[in-house]
Amino acid sequence: MSSLSIFRSNARQARCIWGELSKSALHALKDLTQEHRLSVNRGDLQLLENRWYITHSGLMRIATRRRCLGISTILQESQSDPLAHRWVFRATVYKTGKSRGFVGFGDADPSNVSPLVRGAEMRVAETRAVNRALRKAYGIGLCSVEELGWTSKPAQTGQSNQANRFYPGTNGQHNGQPRLRDQLCLLIRQYNLDPNLVKAYAAHFCGTATLKEATRDLVESFISHLAASAKEDFDGLICRLNSFAQPTEVRQ
Repeated sequence: MSSLSIFRSNARQARCIWGELSKSALHALKDLTQEHRLSVNRGDLQLLENRWYITHSGLMRIATRRRCLGISTILQESQSDPLAHRWVFRATVYKTGKSRGFVGFGDADPSNVSPLVRGAEMRVAETRAVNRALRKAYGIGLCSVEELGWTSKPAQTGQSNQANRFYPGTNGQHNGQPRLRDQLCLLIRQYNLDPNLVKAYAAHFCGTATLKEATRDLVESFISHLAASAKEDFDGLICRLNSFAQPTEVRQ
């Protein structure tokens, strides 16, 4: 596919997931498509508060296309604290056999990871280290979504509110808790779920015509339910989501 075809596909998929995009977001998406051939449909990119972030899968695809020789990771034992669930990794990316390697460090502990991945801080730390090393190796200035700390600042007055289109009125922080939209997007990306089916399932779960009409408490309950279902019975969850798919009309 040409870069233009990929961009058009990316723009369509992005609108389906995040609603109408601002001009700046579209321009940035076009540049990312042309420079790195990243795909929204494959989960290479994530849009948060009108900013694009690359994902671990996107970085790995770039490394594969550019024939990365290998990646090594080492736990930094002196800087880690297993009792506090704090882990620090060093990752090295080797682009060629003669490469001296590009180094990146990553850390994780309960204070800077999503509640959805609590207990997996070691894996998060290793992923963050690998992401930083890959970004250095291939000149990716875009921050990866896995590197983001979980505590985020509330949106400033006047900022684009396109992120709230998923369910307006329930997206902001609540008593210092993370944004619900970000939690749901993380689950969708983590388990590669269809966002439209998730929204339909969420509305059914909350007993509302659309997810936008659900209260924050109901959305929080759905997110907890979705996370538990994905972890304990993934096949059952996929079957449940597929039941919300619109039937395809057969033309004679």
